[in-house]
Amino acid sequence: MTVTPLQLAKVAAASADGKKAADIVLLDLSQVSDICDYFLICTAQNKPQMDAILDGIEEKVRVNCDERPLSMEGRGGSDWVLLDYGSVVVHVFKPEARDFYRLESLWGEAPRVDLGLSVSKGEPASEE
Repeated sequence: MTVTPLQLAKVAAASADGKKAADIVLLDLSQVSDICDYFLICTAQNKPQMDAILDGIEEKVRVNCDERPLSMEGRGGSDWVLLDYGSVVVHVFKPEARDFYRLESLWGEAPRVDLGLSVSKGEPASEE
């Protein structure tokens, strides 16, 4: 099964959305950096939610894209966890860390990809 980096990023984004991640942003770095093609950035309100988001992304990407992360950084108590899929890097932040590191500002020249998800600009998904 061959998937494009954009397809993998969208699977990861949909999984994060399903776990109620806030402010999900996909940056297209393909024309501005050699690091990777996409950064997926989202926010978890607490450690249990962060763990659920990360576990969900790993599972959905494995099942739907037949991919596993090449590496993971920060799991086990960090305010910022990174899943590296090579062409796609997933960043899951707690709110304070996201405000501090401001990746969207650092990569401001990278266009945002419209994901069409239920979570919009900085607004957590409504509780049902």
